[in-house]
This record gives sequence, structure tokens and C-alpha cells, in this order.
Amino acid sequence: MRIVCLGGGPAGLYFSILMKKANPEHDITVIDRNAADNTFGWGVVFSDKTMDGFREADAKVVEEIEASFHHWDDIDVFFKDRKITSGGHGFCGIARLKLLEIFQRRAAELGVKMLWEHEIQDPDEYARDYDLVIGSDGVFSATRRKHEAHFNPRIDQRKCRFIWLGTKKKLDAFTFAFKETEWGWFNLHAYRFNAEWSTFIVETPEETWVKAGIDKFEQDESIAFCEDLFADLLDGHKLISNARHLRGSAMWQKFNRVLCERWYKDNIVLLGDAAHTAHFGIGSGTKLAMEDAISLAKVLNSTDGTVPERLARYQAEREIEALKLQSAARNRMTWFENVENYVHMEPEQFAFSLLTGSQRVGHANQKLRDANYVEDFDRWFQQRTGLADAPNKRPVPPMFTPFRMRGLTLPNRIVVSPMCTYSATDGMPGDFHFQHYTARGLGGAALVMTEMTCISPEARITPGCAGIWNDAQVAAWKRIVDFVRANRGAKMGLQIGHAGRKGSTKLSWEGIDQPLESGNWPLIAPSALPLISGVSQVPRAMTRVDMDRVKADFVAATLRAETAGFDLVEFHAAHGYLMSSFISPLTNLRTDEYGGSVENRCRYPLEVFKAMRGVWPADKPMSVRISAHDWVPGGTTPEDAVEIARLFKAAGADIVHVSSGQVSKNEQPVYGRMFQVPFSDKIRNEVEVPTIAVGNIFEADHVNTIIAAGRADLCALARPHLADPAWTLHAAAEQGYFDIAWPRQYVGGKVQLERNLERAAQLALNA
Repeated sequence: MRIVCLGGGPAGLYFSILMKKANPEHDITVIDRNAADNTFGWGVVFSDKTMDGFREADAKVVEEIEASFHHWDDIDVFFKDRKITSGGHGFCGIARLKLLEIFQRRAAELGVKMLWEHEIQDPDEYARDYDLVIGSDGVFSATRRKHEAHFNPRIDQRKCRFIWLGTKKKLDAFTFAFKETEWGWFNLHAYRFNAEWSTFIVETPEETWVKAGIDKFEQDESIAFCEDLFADLLDGHKLISNARHLRGSAMWQKFNRVLCERWYKDNIVLLGDAAHTAHFGIGSGTKLAMEDAISLAKVLNSTDGTVPERLARYQAEREIEALKLQSAARNRMTWFENVENYVHMEPEQFAFSLLTGSQRVGHANQKLRDANYVEDFDRWFQQRTGLADAPNKRPVPPMFTPFRMRGLTLPNRIVVSPMCTYSATDGMPGDFHFQHYTARGLGGAALVMTEMTCISPEARITPGCAGIWNDAQVAAWKRIVDFVRANRGAKMGLQIGHAGRKGSTKLSWEGIDQPLESGNWPLIAPSALPLISGVSQVPRAMTRVDMDRVKADFVAATLRAETAGFDLVEFHAAHGYLMSSFISPLTNLRTDEYGGSVENRCRYPLEVFKAMRGVWPADKPMSVRISAHDWVPGGTTPEDAVEIARLFKAAGADIVHVSSGQVSKNEQPVYGRMFQVPFSDKIRNEVEVPTIAVGNIFEADHVNTIIAAGRADLCALARPHLADPAWTLHAAAEQGYFDIAWPRQYVGGKVQLERNLERAAQLALNA
């Protein structure tokens, strides 16, 4: 093949090396407008694991890179005059210029032609003369810009400013430092990349940058400002810029998050930053580009299909990995952007929150890296929750520490999430409900939430939904609660709700959200909008009379919850049901005092909540469940959710149960592990209100990480509890935590399970 790489950075050079290595007959040219020794930035970081992957692709390049590496294992976090160190991370640093020299030398050795200080022409011109054009021209790619409508890049310019400097201060570890100033907080990302030099990146929100007057600084003033800010770490060493072509405030860049819908067009393909970027907070931009190059070289050197077909295969193979890494980088990036949300934390938790901010590294992984660090942290966290530290005993895992709300103490942080079972008759909980809730009530979780329990027959989602609108239902619920309590099981919470426009539908397994074919009941909603246009029943817009009646029904249900003996009640204001429909701008089009602003849209749900709080015992907590993101343009956003949570906190909510979506059929959620946890994190740490996190939390490590990092106070798990009612008991045994209480009748099983797990661990060690 005759190939041209437009851009001589790591992406284009590494790709050319791999292609030439695979087939010396390829005719490859690399073109770059800059000189061979001209590069922005100082050092590049790789993990040990990443290097193992590169070694398989070209061992000779890796040998040269490793000969120039500075290797370290520790991360130091400087915060509030403390240094927190964790080890075992396995990082390697190399000068970016040295990396490019190695690539250039290897490319020349293999016969790649390189044209430096050569202006790149229109990519379509090359496309006519070459079999393949590689757009490896970086984040501001001219190749991408030429066919922008086709590649469809989503470019998100972030809100922080950063300056990329170097220093001869020899740092001993990957260093994060945080400084509070009269204008706001500044963050430092710094690491040593060879025997002489360290990278020094200073970052701050643009608002802080402007308040400090840095937007008016000349280059030398910016450097002097950073030297003064981090003088304690620099020990008299100077900071230096290698971007002397940038003047004044232009030295301070903004990160552009790029993700293209399409990565190729005919025989033109984007590589590395031209197709997608990863924030420097996770240090993976060069890694991502080089892994792209490995994948692209592999598919192009196969014989399957035409060039465009192979390019399609390349995107399919790499897109998921790129999205995963971008997601982790986004999580870490937003952590730094919103660092002021976390500065109220003690240094121990602040550092742990930072270390796990990407959601790729959790409590268990940190323990593998540095067991002593995690043991010290767990002991600190245990003591912080009021548990005494027993000598010569391992600390309690974070998920098994207690949590208190008003007069309620939960022995651990696990909640059985509300899950509709659609198994009631006329709202009456039956034998299935007794079996379902009592099994989970004895399974080790601290709190078991009921499914959405409806305040009236007309408030149901389906004919199979449970209710609490009459005394017989109260008695059925009381039987369940009394059984769990008598057997020293979980605390019990009743979720109370009204379906609104999502009511009068079939059981989920008969057709979710599909209207009943007969036996329908009238629907009400804030506005006369059907759930599915042309399919769903159209609700009636609520009048004041309707609102008063529904409020009275919620209050009556709350009083019945107390009679039934529940420990907590939850107000369901999520997922597009009646109260959620008032809150979301997608479903509330009212022009009276209950529509318009966030405050107005929350007005009626708050009226109802306050009325419920007024009759619920003062020593018992109340929760509210909200949808923190509608996942639809024009809908509720995470920023709105902060205000919504703040209003409910002021109204007496003790904890906010943070979910998202299910408000509109047009939603486009971004799924993944713990995908809703960032919303809980944002609300908990901006509003300073306890939260319950939900959303694809399915491992004990997820829970330990979320709780330890302060992203939530409780974790609600749904499907894991459907598969295993005793999920929490099993999670305790698997972690070697034996102090959790089992039902007396099942203690024999506890002993055997712990013995079997210990034996399996011993066999694994000896294998």
C-alpha cells in the first residue's frame, strides 16, 4: 500500500513503524509542518500494563523507550498541609521529545520517509495519490475539519484552564497538589519523566483564572505566579515553558474533549487525538493513540475486505475501548473541574476520592497495589463512623460501617433497591411479597425498600402494583415488617408513589408501558401529555381539587406506613411518575405557579412532601427519590438536580435517592458500570446532603469504593438481590468480614461458607 500520515506525532509515527514492520513493501510517508524536534508538552506517562501491550507490537521500540524511562510506583497527594502517599501504581515517564526521537529513528531504520517543516495540503489531494491517508494531525485536525459533516465530531471545550510547564525539581512520585487562594483552588499534576526533568501542569477553573487576573498576564507573569503558588514543592527550582510561541494568556489552554461519530471516509482515516481525546488527568492520550495504531495496522495488514471495509472494522474494534477510556478520563476530569465540591473532606477521604475518581480503579484494586495504604484508610474510615478499632484485627470494610439518620441506625451501607414485582391483587401484598421481602430482609442488607406502593387504585402503574390505601393492605405489610424485625433482619422502608401518566398499563412482562386493553382507569398529570404519543392514554391536566386529593392520599399513606411499622418512608419523585412529571420540564408545561422555573415545578411535590413529613414521626427519616438526568435535551440536567435536592433537603429530606431517566421515551442514557454514581456524588458534595447511589452497582468493590470516596452514603442494588437475596452476607464472607449477623437458623451455613472460601483462597495461593 502507498500510505501518507498527515502529522508526525506519536500516532502517525508509531502506525508507520508497525505497518513497515508488518510489510516492508508498504510505501509510507510521514508529513509534519513542524521541525522534527518541535513538540508541545514535556513528559509522557504509561503504566506498566500498557507497556506489556506495546511490547507485543514491537519489542525493539519498547526496549529503547524503557532504556529512557523514569519509573515510579507512588502517588503523593498534597492537601491541607498533609501528604497522603499510596504505592504500587507502576508508572513510567519519558520525555515526549525523546519518545518522538525513538519513533523517528525506528521509522527511518525501517524505511519510512519523513518530511519535516512541510506544509500539509488538502487531505483530498493526498487521497487521490495514495491508497490510504492517515489523519494523525491531533486535536485540531485539519483532516477532520475538511470533512467535518461526515466525521461529525462532538467537541466539548472544558471549563478549566491549564498551563503545561517543566522544572528540574526531581519529584519522587506522581504528584497531585491543591492550593487554596483568595480567588479559588488551583490543582497541580506533576511527574518526573527522566533523570533531569519533571512535567508541571497547573490547572484551575476559568472563573478562578479570571478572578486572579491571569487572563491579563504575560508569559513570564504566569510562570512566576505558578512558581510562587507551589514554592513549597519546587524548593527554589524554576518553572520553564517550551511553548514560547504562545503569548500572554494563550499559554493557558482549555482541554477539548473530542469524539467523532465516524473515524473514516473512503480511504481517509483519523487516528489518535484527531478521532478522540482523553484528558491528561488520566494520562492516556498517547496510550490511546498508540493502541489505535496497533489496531489499525493489524486490520490493514489482513486480507479481509476492501480498505473501507477494513477501516470500518478498525473503528468497530477500537470505538468501545476509546469510549471506556474517555468515560474514565471524563470522570477524572470533572473531579478536577469541581474540586471545590471535595475540599470539605478530610485529607484521607479527599485523596481516596481522587485516586478512585476515574471509576476504573476501586477499593480492591488499591488494596492490591498498596495493602498498607488501604488498611490505614479503612481504619480511619471505621473510626470516623464511630466504630472502635479492635487491636490486632483487620479494619471493617467501608460497606460494613454503620450509618445514622435521625433515630435510625443502619449496621451497613447496603440497600435492597425498590423493584416492582407486579404481583399484587387489588393492591394487596400476598404470599409472593411475603416471601420476596422477608428473604431479602434476612439477607444481610441494612435496609430493604419496598416497590413503589401506590396511594390509591388510580395511582397504580399496572393492575399488579401494590398499594397502601386501606387497612387490609396495612395488615399485610405489617406482617412482613414484623417478621423481618422479629428475626433481627433489615430495617424496612416503604416507597410511596403515584404513577401519573404512566398508569393503567400492562404488567411489564406483558408489554411494558403499553396501555391495558380493557379495565383502564383515568389518568392525571401536571399537563395533558401522553407517555407514548398515539399509543398511551392521554392524562387529564390536574386541577387544584385533584392536587388536594392526591396530597391527602399521600398523607394517609404515610400514616398507614407508621401503623405498619416501617422505619423509613420514601417519596417517589423520579422516573416520570406523577411527582417526577411535575419536576421535569419535558412533562410539565403548566403556565400557573406550578410550572416554569425549577422552583415552580418543584412547588407541588414539595407541598406533598412537607405534608408527609408533618405526620411522619420526628425520629424517623424520610427519603426522596429523584431523576437527576432526563437524558433528553431540554430535560432535567444534573445541575438542575442539585437545586432539586437542595429544595428537598430544606423541606426535611434526610437522604436523596439519586436515580435518572425513565421520564421520556426519547431518552439516550449513557450506560456503564456505576453510570449514575456521578449524579449522587455531585448532589452529595455540592448540597452536602446524604445520598443513596444506584445504577449498575453489582460488586462489593463498587460499594466499598463509592462509600469510601464519599460519592454516596448508601448503595442500592436491584438485580444482584433478585439473583441472590443474601448478597450482602455472601459479600461479607468473601471479604473475610465475619462480624455480620446471620439469622440464627442459618449460622451453620455461615461457618461452612467461610471455611470453603478460606480453603479456596489457600488453594489459589499455592497454585
